Amino acid sequence: MKNIDQKQLQELLAQDDNALLLDVRTPAEWADGIIPNANKADVMNTNGFMAQISNLDETKNVYVYCRSGQRSQVACGLLEKSGFKNTFNLLGGISAWQGEIVRG
Repeated sequence: MKNIDQKQLQELLAQDDNALLLDVRTPAEWADGIIPNANKADVMNTNGFMAQISNLDETKNVYVYCRSGQRSQVACGLLEKSGFKNTFNLLGGISAWQGEIVRG
């Protein structure tokens, strides 16, 4: 797992053809808005989260965020234990995000 800030996330997503953006907050939090093109997988629902990530391509570079950066760290660890090699944790989560938000 590599910790990245908002600027790095935007730059990496713009140039990474193998990127997967993953929002690991709860459904109630998603209703407040998500970063465009994010996939949703609630890390607080461990069984559901593990089931969802088992259907993802392990060769993807996975950029993960939550509200503040704590749950996304946990999610990166779970992804790595499941075989994902390149995970990136957004420091500060969506709380620090100053880019576009779409209502989810």
